[in-house]
Amino acid sequence: MLLTADIGNTSITLGLFEDDALVEEFRLASDKDLPLEEYEVLLKSLFKNFNVSGCIISSVVEELNEKFKNAVKNVFKLEPLFLSTAINTGIKIALDNPEEAGADRIANAAGAYVLYDKPVIVVDFGTATTFDIVNKKGEFIGGIIAPGLNLQMKVLNTFTSKLPRIDVAISTHAIGHNTQDAILSGVIRGTAGMIDGLVEQCEQELGEKAVLVATGGYSGLISNYLKRPFDFINPSLTLEGLRYLYQLNTLAVK
Repeated sequence: MLLTADIGNTSITLGLFEDDALVEEFRLASDKDLPLEEYEVLLKSLFKNFNVSGCIISSVVEELNEKFKNAVKNVFKLEPLFLSTAINTGIKIALDNPEEAGADRIANAAGAYVLYDKPVIVVDFGTATTFDIVNKKGEFIGGIIAPGLNLQMKVLNTFTSKLPRIDVAISTHAIGHNTQDAILSGVIRGTAGMIDGLVEQCEQELGEKAVLVATGGYSGLISNYLKRPFDFINPSLTLEGLRYLYQLNTLAVK
C-alpha cells in the first residue's frame, strides 16, 4: 500500500492508497517541536494494520522534512520519495523559476492534469488560499497566493486591540450587526468575492473558460457564497496528485 503525506504549515495530511483507491486518511498537526520518536509512535499507531510498501512526501515545512523522512524510514523500512522539481512531475512547470513552486502546488497541478479537462483552475483552501492553473496545453503556468481563512482571522485579532479571535463559521448576512458577524462577512464572503473576481480575470488571461476545482478543508463552506459554483470539490486532490506522481516515478525506474 502507498502512503502519501502532504506536510503543510498547519497540518500533515496522510493518505493510504490501495492501487488507485484512497482507503484511509488522517490529519496530524504540523509540529516542528515534536521529536522524531513521537512521529514514529504516531505512524506505528495509525498504520499498524496496514502493509505500507511505498511513500511519497510533499512538504512546505523545511524543518520537518528530515524528521518525517526518518520516521517513515524507521517505521516502514523504506526510502520515501520527496516531491520536488528534481523528479518527474508529469507536467511542464512553466513558471519563471520552477524551483519556487511549492510541492503541494505541484501535486495539485499534477492531480488536476490527470483528472480533469483543461484548462483547469484549482483553488486550495489551506493556511494560504492558493490558485494553481493548468492551461489547455497541460502546462502548470502559475497561480495566486492569498491569506487563508484562519490566517485572516488570526491577523485581525493579532494586529488590532479590540477585535476578538473567532472561528471560521457560516456568515448569515453580508451586513454584520455585531463584531463577530462583521468579521465573518469580511473573511468568508470576502474570500468568496475574491475567488469570483480572480477566476474571471484568470479566464480572461487564459482566453477561455476553465474547469474550476476546489480542495482543502473549507471548500464546501466557501462554495455557498460563490456566484459561480465550483465544477468539482475534491478534498483529496493533493493526495491523488501524489499517488499519480509516485506511480509515474516508480514505474519509470522498473
